[in-house]
Amino acid sequence: MSEPTDLALTGLSKHYGEAVAVAGIDLAMPAGAYCCLLGPSGCGKTSTLRMIAGHEQPTAGQVLLGGRDITPLSPAERGTAMMFQSYALFPHLNVLDNVAFSARMKGVAREERLAQARALLDLVAMQPYAQRLPAALSGGQQQRVALARALMTRPRVLLLDEPLSALDPFLRIRMRAELQRWHRELGMTFVHVTHSQEEAMALADLVVVMNHGRIEQAGPPREVFERPRTEFVARFIGAHNVFATPGGRIAVRSDRCTLAAPEENGLAVQVRAVEYQGQQVLVHLVPPGDQPAADEADDEATPPAWVASLPDDLYHRQPLEPGQRLSLRWTDADAHLLVA
Repeated sequence: MSEPTDLALTGLSKHYGEAVAVAGIDLAMPAGAYCCLLGPSGCGKTSTLRMIAGHEQPTAGQVLLGGRDITPLSPAERGTAMMFQSYALFPHLNVLDNVAFSARMKGVAREERLAQARALLDLVAMQPYAQRLPAALSGGQQQRVALARALMTRPRVLLLDEPLSALDPFLRIRMRAELQRWHRELGMTFVHVTHSQEEAMALADLVVVMNHGRIEQAGPPREVFERPRTEFVARFIGAHNVFATPGGRIAVRSDRCTLAAPEENGLAVQVRAVEYQGQQVLVHLVPPGDQPAADEADDEATPPAWVASLPDDLYHRQPLEPGQRLSLRWTDADAHLLVA
């Protein structure tokens, strides 16, 4: 039996003049899901989040929460709360008053709202900083305060607009673990916008890959990674090579590709570059004598040519050099047919 739908988007679209930001998408999120809207810049993911929040009105379609149409409601009436990428903390208010601000605007008595704010600061481990101003906090600490402030409204759905993009790589990994913990403890639906495939795979139980305002694929992260539906998904998720065959286009994971001597059966390739990444070595490959087009190399969703991902120890037993000719191979079982 499927889980009950909490948040649903039906025929949701957004036009800015003649430009189409979101092109009539349909999506159902189960109650308590952690959903990541994933895609390159301009794919429509932030516009979708803002329509859920009520900060943008759809050109057409509906946003349903618990079966109730919330499309015409203001952000404060929806049962959602949005945590902005910039955190948007009030610089003249201390941490405690920042968190308590929405309750203050609703006329909640001072002691009651401060008690609620302290409880939320405990949740995000920021109670010792309650009297500090935002300028005295690190980026990660400001993010925790912004989360506590969003939770002050007791939302049913928490919306996160690229919440980790401003953090350094080490802190980003720590905060991913914190987001997972908060999601488990709060039990509410999270909708998280990101352009990071790694982030989406680490956090979500529902990954929604968007492109040109449309949903290319939605499903559990392992399904999206292992069985990309389209060429765009295979390339954007990464770690896949796309090959044209008589039966259509196929995707093969880069770690399932092997390299052999040029005289052996396989696809003739030439080493373009070698990229050491610690546990693995990425060998970038092109057809012999070929070079990727300049515009292709600049396209974040379309990596040039192919990549073989080799274990570090295997590579260093048989190092490769740029210009070396090889044969690229894979098994039929590792090839996945893509939708045209």
